[in-house]
Amino acid sequence: MRRDLLSLDKTNANTVARHLVMAGKLVDDDPRLALAHARAARQRAGRIAIVREAAGITAYHAGEWAEALSELRAARRMAGGPGLLAVMADCERGLGRPERAIELGRSDEAAALSGDEAAELRIVVAGARMDLGQFDQAVVTLQTPDLDASRTGPGAARLFYAYADALVAAGRIEDGLKWFLNSAAADLEGDTDAEERVAELTGDDQ
Repeated sequence: MRRDLLSLDKTNANTVARHLVMAGKLVDDDPRLALAHARAARQRAGRIAIVREAAGITAYHAGEWAEALSELRAARRMAGGPGLLAVMADCERGLGRPERAIELGRSDEAAALSGDEAAELRIVVAGARMDLGQFDQAVVTLQTPDLDASRTGPGAARLFYAYADALVAAGRIEDGLKWFLNSAAADLEGDTDAEERVAELTGDDQ
């Protein structure tokens, strides 16, 4: 980020950097205030890709889907690459356009993704399928070699959870229960409510 800001004069670069740091610190606890900082940075350095990307991500966390999509598109025009496709696709869902999210999942840029980025996009596309009531297709979307129950960590927990959710929506309750249990086991940080979903499905939530 510091390298990208070198094109600005020192005073402006320092101000932009401070706004971006504050946006990053606040985004989880106060996304609206974080967005105010990100917008201030964009006003001062709107031609720098990393600033537009930060504004887009912050707008996404604040639920400003259209603004987030616009900023992320601008960042990608400036910097290139297939990154943040999952966030952009989720913005399309937020705007009530699940078909566009699915289209992004089919794009050449999506095919260039790997690892957690590819998994995140599949999760979003599966969600878009569920928005359209296409539950079986959502299940198929998530059926990849990454569905390895021995994996742990946030990425695995999120993938397993999404798969379990799709299975339950498709009427495959026992399979869904199995993958909610896998998600709970993988979720070392407690980021999901997989254990609560297990309790709901087994009747142990009383």
